[in-house]
Amino acid sequence: MKHLLAAALCVACVGCDVDPARAPENSCGLAQFEFGRFVDVPAGQFPKGDQPLYPEEQPTLRVHVDGFQLQVHEVTNDQFAAFVEATAYVTDAERGAGSHSSGAGSAVFDQDAGTWRLVRGATWRTPYRPGSSIKGKGGFPVVHVSHADAAAYARWAGGRLPSEVEWEYAARLGLADPARPTSGAYDEAGRPVANTWQGVFPVKNTGEDGFTEAAPVGCFSPSSLGLYDMIGNVWEWTDTTRDKPGQHTTKGGSFLCSDNFCRRYRPAARQGQDSDFSTNHLGFRIARDTPAMAE
Repeated sequence: MKHLLAAALCVACVGCDVDPARAPENSCGLAQFEFGRFVDVPAGQFPKGDQPLYPEEQPTLRVHVDGFQLQVHEVTNDQFAAFVEATAYVTDAERGAGSHSSGAGSAVFDQDAGTWRLVRGATWRTPYRPGSSIKGKGGFPVVHVSHADAAAYARWAGGRLPSEVEWEYAARLGLADPARPTSGAYDEAGRPVANTWQGVFPVKNTGEDGFTEAAPVGCFSPSSLGLYDMIGNVWEWTDTTRDKPGQHTTKGGSFLCSDNFCRRYRPAARQGQDSDFSTNHLGFRIARDTPAMAE
């Protein structure tokens, strides 16, 4: 992603004009008892990369997947805050580590300007700029986390990041219409059923789905497997490396994926992200191995 952004990024000063009030309050989302819940994903086979749209999604291969468990929602700010409080963990963006070592910050998409900015001081706690806050947004997906940050949380929480194959398999199993790969984002009438970009990117986002940025987890109906926001909302880290050194695969698309620019709101879609970089449209969810059946 960092290299994809290079042509469009402009390095922003601490006081750059990115509106921290744009994201909505937590007026929808999961019931309290659903936070942290996992579902069982049964073992099976599926055609990975089926109906590819972009070259990197090929080839189509039939693969077997062992059963595992997947958290029903993306990891939230509240969950990540509990991890930080318990461990005193400092994220890569906060430390200026890896790709952040220049001090440029983390990537924030400015919808008013229609471009990405590297914002100094943009972190999971201050997602737009220094002085912005996640107060009242504990149910939103945590963002501005690198792959190492996500993996550290997963270990602390007793889980792991899913592989790309596991993630795609779970997303495909949950499709409303397996014959229509975009059915996780739009219904048969073309109405949005996930948090993506409606309108012409990056000129106008109509917000037909109710959001112009990330939504609280669970604001849209779950997949048939019981998983929320597998498509859209924020991209999700997997534990699968890309052919290019220093990158991991991300899946699912985000609130910035539109019909005219990024049709990656499909299970087969994949995108490489520099492992030590972070953005405001990239988060994660965790998996864990299925416990052995009791004798």
